[in-house]
Amino acid sequence: MKRLSRRTFLAASAAVTASPVLGAPSSSIDFDVIIVGAGSAGIAAARRIYAAGRSFRLIEASSQIGGRCITDTSIFGVPYDRGAHWIHMPDLNPVAKLTPKPGFDVYAASAAQRLRVGRRNAREGELEEYLGVLVRSNRAIADAARGKSDVNCADALPKDLRDWRPTVEFVLGPYGCAKDLREISAYDFAKSAERDVDAFCRQGYGALLGKLGAAVPVTLATPVTRIDTNDRLIVETDKGRLVARAVIITASTNVLLSGDIKFTPELPKRQLDALNQLKLGSYDHIALELIGNPLGLQRDELVFEKSETTRTAALLANISGTSLATVEVAGKFGRDLSAQGEPAMVAFALEWLTDLYGADVKKAVKRTHATRWNAEPFARGAFSAASPGGQGARKTLMEPLRDRIYFAGEAMHETLWGTVGGAWESGTRAAEAILRKMGVLKEIEDPKDKPRAKEPSKPQPRRKG
Repeated sequence: MKRLSRRTFLAASAAVTASPVLGAPSSSIDFDVIIVGAGSAGIAAARRIYAAGRSFRLIEASSQIGGRCITDTSIFGVPYDRGAHWIHMPDLNPVAKLTPKPGFDVYAASAAQRLRVGRRNAREGELEEYLGVLVRSNRAIADAARGKSDVNCADALPKDLRDWRPTVEFVLGPYGCAKDLREISAYDFAKSAERDVDAFCRQGYGALLGKLGAAVPVTLATPVTRIDTNDRLIVETDKGRLVARAVIITASTNVLLSGDIKFTPELPKRQLDALNQLKLGSYDHIALELIGNPLGLQRDELVFEKSETTRTAALLANISGTSLATVEVAGKFGRDLSAQGEPAMVAFALEWLTDLYGADVKKAVKRTHATRWNAEPFARGAFSAASPGGQGARKTLMEPLRDRIYFAGEAMHETLWGTVGGAWESGTRAAEAILRKMGVLKEIEDPKDKPRAKEPSKPQPRRKG
């Protein structure tokens, strides 16, 4: 992948010849489009602008591309997705459809899941009851979303879940949406596209995304500090300032709310309110190297427990046939745990597994690692389930601001929020909106979001990715 130094970055800026787009032409324009953030949305936008033959600059604040979808091979010696891992709906997912062959192996994820009740596997009748309450809970939230006013998902649940309620609340809330159900809009939850068919990439989802990003040049370690639209559109970084006709901002909602990127003039209240309604939830992996498969699980087997409190997690074992397993913590409990640091997170994972499988599991644990996405300065969280009453915020942020600022990312997709594929589609849409404005593309209607499919008879929990 081409990497630009500060010298070549500034030289390229000065060398680009502007062409008349998005309004009055000007000889002082450096680029047609500047793209802020080289995650899935930014890579997709850059590829689309590049394919149209327009000048652009893709700027990334961190030292690597991928955003919240990155693969590490140094910690465990095998591919370890530190962020998104599940490839939802691979037959339709735009990232999966671009998988280079040979070199990357995308294979179907098992639809099966295991439920632990104390230190034993759930009996057949218990598992059927669990799946039944998931069906009823999904249906109840969908029914609530048909009401005149939005409600939180917790209030929409059936009242007779009894001792299954903590498990259902974890699976549908923190595990599926990175937030507790009380923080999630029933309308947003119900409108999200079904995610019951999944795949994995043996080389890592982040590695796959990185390969697709290698097709476009990117400037790394260059945080954007200010975007000024008072006269010309100026994007300021610590390596200088650039002038463009349009900018696509793919930074997360939490980063935009942090004030790390200043706007002149300031963002309107309407956009700020929308960002607040789409704050990122918390979702982290506690990764463990478990030598010798001490839990006796299959490849990529997903395990939940019948929990009694919010102090719970999920387990993904033997990832792609390796000794790597991840304990998934999320929502308010996950956020509080992450704030205590990596040692506390690993200690919880070992305690939780011991409660489910016995003390011998600790003997098999070798290397460990825990992500802390809330503390990552260029992410500040996981993904963006809307707060009650906030589902319309996605559409607000999809609208161009001042005719030159376009927002993109997983939060700007009404049905595929929280997914790498949704972020990719959002970036492509923003790029094509600009190209239509330039006159490069004919004016066409944006593709309609697909309605959510009917509930399956045996639903799978929503999975991060």
